[in-house]
Amino acid sequence: MENFSVELPLTGEYLTTVRLTTGGICALAGFDVDAAEDYKVCVTESLLILKRNGFLRAKIDFTVDEALACEVYGMQLEGEREETFEEEISVALLSALLGDVKFEKNAQGVVEKISFEG
Repeated sequence: MENFSVELPLTGEYLTTVRLTTGGICALAGFDVDAAEDYKVCVTESLLILKRNGFLRAKIDFTVDEALACEVYGMQLEGEREETFEEEISVALLSALLGDVKFEKNAQGVVEKISFEG
């Protein structure tokens, strides 16, 4: 089992870096190009959900074992919360691409952790 973690600010320039990093990890895990692209979309959408929920930073934990597991945590809940239809689209996209996605909320009902496996 191999683990890889990254912590980043939730700003646009870092999202591109995360997509490239996720693609590399997917390649190491043996994903084909289409599966890797789906996984990159899911990681990016998870980060966008956290950003829209007011988090300024995030941590991503990847675990490569028989499958590639990913946990995305919101950190530094100090931003403004954006209530838009885009969150529903992100949630639907994650569910469509991966099926079993877990969303954990804090006491205020804010999504603070998203986990999935591919």
